[in-house]
Amino acid sequence: NVDAVMIESVDGRPHLKYAREVLPSGKPTFIDKPVGGTLRDAIEIYQIAKKHNTPLFSSSSLRFNTMAALQSAKYGDLRGASTFGPCEIESHHPDLYWYGIHATEMLYTVMGRGCQTVVRTHTPNVDVVTGTWSDGRVGTMRGNRATKSGYGVTVFGSGGIVTPELKTGYGLMLKEIVKFFQTRVVPVPAEDTIELMAFMEAADESKRRGGAPVSLADVMKANQPK
Repeated sequence: NVDAVMIESVDGRPHLKYAREVLPSGKPTFIDKPVGGTLRDAIEIYQIAKKHNTPLFSSSSLRFNTMAALQSAKYGDLRGASTFGPCEIESHHPDLYWYGIHATEMLYTVMGRGCQTVVRTHTPNVDVVTGTWSDGRVGTMRGNRATKSGYGVTVFGSGGIVTPELKTGYGLMLKEIVKFFQTRVVPVPAEDTIELMAFMEAADESKRRGGAPVSLADVMKANQPK
């Protein structure tokens, strides 16, 4: 007896359970970040949505704030980007899923898909994750702990370097959610969200390997639902 569904638990672990219950309805569904508690969960959630032809999207509000901040920016051809934001860690999620997802989503908003490898530098107070894209572009996200809270983005282009003022808040994302419920057209493709989840999972694997480069393709292969 509803027109649309929002799964809003800030804990991503039960999202797959909820998705299994609601996605077969075919009703447009928004899932708050992270879309799943693991990369494997996230992939399965989107597989269920595809099976039942259910419109689904998930996003951080910072995606739409970043788009608004860069709307009139002029920097020529995109060469790379750097983002930062808070990155508190909880033991029950992959490290960046809990709060680092915001700066990661900002990075993907600018860079788009196509990251091939990830390298992570980790200390108690900061994570710096560097991704190399297939066309040679490089993007970095810095996740801060024990640091003044704040978000930012810098875009490097052939014609300029821009660091726009970035406003936070949920208003822009809520407008997109309402439009999505009305049109059933997803504003963030499944492939974008799955890749940025893989980016964060690869960052965890890089940490486990002492900062060694990790392939997103390998991480995707290792986390397919069984």
